[in-house]
Amino acid sequence: MHFVKVHGLGNDFVVVNAMTETLPADLPELARRVCHRYFGIGADGLVLLHKSDAADLRMQIINSDGSEPEMCGNAIRCVAKYAYEQNLVKKTKIQVETLAGIKIPELILENGAVKFIRVDMGEPILERAEIPMRGSAGRVLAEDLNVGNETFKVTAVSMGNPHCLIFVDEAVSFPVSLIGPQIEIHEVFPRKTNVEFIEVLNRREVKMKVWERGAGETMACGTGACATVVAAVLNGLTERQVTVHLTGGDLLIEWADNNHVYMTGPAEEVFAGSYKL
Repeated sequence: MHFVKVHGLGNDFVVVNAMTETLPADLPELARRVCHRYFGIGADGLVLLHKSDAADLRMQIINSDGSEPEMCGNAIRCVAKYAYEQNLVKKTKIQVETLAGIKIPELILENGAVKFIRVDMGEPILERAEIPMRGSAGRVLAEDLNVGNETFKVTAVSMGNPHCLIFVDEAVSFPVSLIGPQIEIHEVFPRKTNVEFIEVLNRREVKMKVWERGAGETMACGTGACATVVAAVLNGLTERQVTVHLTGGDLLIEWADNNHVYMTGPAEEVFAGSYKL
């Protein structure tokens, strides 16, 4: 199986063109083997590219634990760069079909090379039932959530996938690996959830640490950064255009007046190779 290893701010993926490769039937098991950091290639997820009747191509993501998320912001930037550089799509604005709908990454070139990718991530989903999160109807804004012996104020947002957002005094020292997995599988989230821990630096900058559903603590999360800015605006903490500082680098997020969220950031190829099936 031929592949390219790519990352978006350290959130790394094995990208495979499923239109030309013959893959085994058990894709979750393939992802678990390929993504293993000691016995495989090593990645947060396996990304497969398919033909699409509705868009330029279809992106399928399988997490390192074998689960399949609806959407991944870092992965779609990597896919856009891969598709352009591999001549799968020869235009700078690409339509990508995902389980969260069609997303549109736009390549920003510098001297003919891909410098950044700006993605129209669509409109945030704020209604509790649509996130989904159990409880009474309406938005989830600074609501108490009991986790073990602690209570956190949480805001919930979906960017096509669920996010639970918590504002903290200091993100870097927060025990993400302790609290994150407890919230991921909390009973109020029927499809589990991603969890973001956010420190507001000023009206235009935040720091974020993330526990990703199905992948654990990662260096970056694109949909999480988008959900972070939406939650920060709803809580009156930031402006609508914010630089989100992640462990692996920065993303520029804008919640525009048309209610769409735009994410701008890099994607990098690490190496290409073949994996024995």
